[in-house]
Amino acid sequence: MPVEKKESACQAERGDLLRIGEVARLCHISVSSLRHYEELGFLQPEYTDPLSRYRYYGPRQLETLNTIRYLRALDTPLTEIADFLRHKDVSRMEALLQSQQQAVEEKIREWQRIGQKISRRLERLREAKREPLDMIRLVRRGPLRMAWLRESLRQPASQDMELPIRQLEREQQEPLVFLGKIGLSLAQESLVRGRYEQYDGIFLLLDEADDYHGAVEVLPAADYAVVCFRGSHHEAPQEYRRLMAFLAAQGWQVTGSAQEVTLIDYGLTNSREEFVTEIAIPVQKE
Repeated sequence: MPVEKKESACQAERGDLLRIGEVARLCHISVSSLRHYEELGFLQPEYTDPLSRYRYYGPRQLETLNTIRYLRALDTPLTEIADFLRHKDVSRMEALLQSQQQAVEEKIREWQRIGQKISRRLERLREAKREPLDMIRLVRRGPLRMAWLRESLRQPASQDMELPIRQLEREQQEPLVFLGKIGLSLAQESLVRGRYEQYDGIFLLLDEADDYHGAVEVLPAADYAVVCFRGSHHEAPQEYRRLMAFLAAQGWQVTGSAQEVTLIDYGLTNSREEFVTEIAIPVQKE
């Protein structure tokens, strides 16, 4: 009988308070998160049953919890939330919201930049799929922004390029796949002498908006003899021979290093039959 009286007193003291599980369901938050907020000192139960140790929450806690959830949705750091809850006032909330507004605007700019990169990546892929193969064309390109790693490579396989690519990537804040097209350079002297298997460097062809940390060279606008072919670097020598024969017959001379870029490779497909590589050689009329 005494126990029943004590239990009735507890029920009267609880009134219309909610258990922790009910609060979790009502606010779409896990019980573990509620306990975590309690451990951090953000949220204290209105009442804890001395017998069952159940936690009960009232309107004050729900209001505090809504504030926490709102600030967390804005990615507000827990330390800033704690500071606000300890020293709650209108000016502090205004400053906190201004800070988060700036952070959100910065994220919007970042996502817009990423969206532009995805669009360019899609356009490159679509261009690679519709490029006329084995047709030599004369096109105007540039100016071109390029980052270089001067390193001698002979008929590199994809694994041979990994270390140089990592060197280009070392100081960057994002993977090179987001920054531009990676290609091989064949020196003008090698082209003229018919040495089509000895590359003199790896380059990264940057878009205007790319933020590359390191030395960047800008090549002026120029005419290029361009060919796209099915295959990769291993099939390139015969295409160089074909290009150089075409230039000689048409009265064009080479004015710089060739740019060789694999447009479709193992990064996009497992089938070598779908590989597409482009060679571009800067030229001018003799």
